[in-house]
Amino acid sequence: MRHILLLDLKDEADLIARYERHHAPGAVPEAVTASIRAAGVTAMEIFRSGNRLVMVVEAEAGFDSAGQSNPSTAAWEAMMDEFQQRLPWAPPGRKWVPAARIFSLDEQGDR
Repeated sequence: MRHILLLDLKDEADLIARYERHHAPGAVPEAVTASIRAAGVTAMEIFRSGNRLVMVVEAEAGFDSAGQSNPSTAAWEAMMDEFQQRLPWAPPGRKWVPAARIFSLDEQGDR
């Protein structure tokens, strides 16, 4: 199942550059990536435009993006708080907000 999640970074060039360095290949601690995989995530990518982040997650059925409680992941998320700001409509305690799909070409039929 695919999940699309949104979050903003603080709009400061130096913080954005540091955030990207933390996510460079091999930079995320192995304990964090192992925890993500153990939670049922089979693929994950983060894209950035300006200070807006879009995370695309492919996960096994039943995956809950809010349900991560591994200590390594919790420490990583706490460290990432320096760079991130919640979207104004994010529920309390939630950083990454699910995006609602409003269009699918596959559902448009042949014309």
